[in-house]
Amino acid sequence: MESVFEAVNSVFSFIGPLSDFLWDFPTNIEWYRNIPLLGNFSFAIILLLGSGIFFSFKLGFMQVTHFKKGIHVLTEERAVETGISPLAAFFLSSAMRVGPGNIIGVTGAIAVGGPGALFWMWISAFFGMAVAYMEGVLAQIFKEKKEDEFVGGLPFYGRKLLGNKVWIGIFLSILYILYALCCLPAQGFNVVSSVGRMAEIVTGTSIVSNSVFYYVVGALIIILTAVIAFGGIRKVTKWTDKMVPVMAVLYIAVVFILIILNLGRIPYFFQTVFGGAFKPEAFFGGVFGTVLAQGVKRGLMSNEAGQGTITMSAAAADAKHPCEQGMIASIGVFLDTIVICTLTGFVVVMAHCWTGAESEAWAALDKLPKFTESIAVLTPGTAFNAVMTFLVTLCFCLFAFTCLLGMISFSEIAANRIRKDRLCINIVRCIALFVAAFGILCNIAGLELGNLWAFSDLGNILIVFFNVPIVYVGAKYVFRATRHYKKNDGTPFTSKIIGRSDCQFWDERAKKMK
Repeated sequence: MESVFEAVNSVFSFIGPLSDFLWDFPTNIEWYRNIPLLGNFSFAIILLLGSGIFFSFKLGFMQVTHFKKGIHVLTEERAVETGISPLAAFFLSSAMRVGPGNIIGVTGAIAVGGPGALFWMWISAFFGMAVAYMEGVLAQIFKEKKEDEFVGGLPFYGRKLLGNKVWIGIFLSILYILYALCCLPAQGFNVVSSVGRMAEIVTGTSIVSNSVFYYVVGALIIILTAVIAFGGIRKVTKWTDKMVPVMAVLYIAVVFILIILNLGRIPYFFQTVFGGAFKPEAFFGGVFGTVLAQGVKRGLMSNEAGQGTITMSAAAADAKHPCEQGMIASIGVFLDTIVICTLTGFVVVMAHCWTGAESEAWAALDKLPKFTESIAVLTPGTAFNAVMTFLVTLCFCLFAFTCLLGMISFSEIAANRIRKDRLCINIVRCIALFVAAFGILCNIAGLELGNLWAFSDLGNILIVFFNVPIVYVGAKYVFRATRHYKKNDGTPFTSKIIGRSDCQFWDERAKKMK
């Protein structure tokens, strides 16, 4: 089996360098890099931050002015005939957003870019909330009804906005499915490894990766995932409705306890984060662009604003107006980065373990042990250490498992743009399960598919390069829908509001309301 893994790693050996090239371009070209100030900014950063700033101003900073309204929509009780509720859609999107990247992504960003990277994660998230709003509204405008569900998202609005060409919808669907398939091994790996780590904490013994325990756990994870995934979107949301609040509240509670135990370190946290954002230490290369790039790159890995990968859940909601789900998508970015990622940053920065003799190890692939190392520093010689480590590992496990479910579900929705028959959907589900099982086998074999894990970075930036320009194409429709929503004159949303004639669901809904 080892030869198989080595072959896979060698085949994908080009992914890491290609991903780095796309993320860094054109800062990896000397003449551009020598341009004062501008030479620090890659095209990816300009595209993401620039788009967020542009949309924020054009929308009148909806992420601020309508934040309270979004919370009201989120918590409002309503009967749902088709699709899922806005709250269920929020939990489903959070299942994808709040993932292992909230721990290993932040830990990695600080390890490479220093504490200042966290500041740029905040900035990218704030403006990313506007991009997420745009995506969510587009997903709602162009969603389609399929029996008792809604399907939509990037493959759907991409096709409609680019001339309604069939091949465009198919291409975008395949692009997302390939992205998800290349991320799934890591999620399967994360779930089974975290379960094993929790068992070790409880028993106080070391469990070898190729033991019967890991085979049994791996099989149970695949069976449970299959049962949930083959139940369709509604069954998946029943699980995410329960797991997302639990894992979010539990993680917040654990980190708050750690902060209370280390109140004296809080000033140091803010000093290093804000100081490092503009004056990175020489250990991190002394380059402002490195800090900023890590913040934006890992922020995107975590909250996915600009990728269009969360738009499937936005389309699945039974909203009263497209802009409602846009606001909820915006709040999802806030929860993911401003709340969850910041809490991770508190732990890593306050523990201050990423420098010193073993600092190079912090740039290694597996960041969870490094994060738990920080917990040990913040709870020295106390009974809290084992408890806190177990609870954080449990959160990490739930983060990975909900990501696993979310990626399979969103792949299923994307596949509807290719063919809507059950055979096509089931084939996509089976392939996704097989790929997740492959990641679990990696753990059992004691191997890490580093090059495949790097594909998530490549997938992130490739989808951004396709999705953000499409969002610009549809921006005028979002702006018109937003003006209609703000006017709040009681008129229903229809195709006419945005100057189109192909928003079939909304036109039919308006007729029923008369």
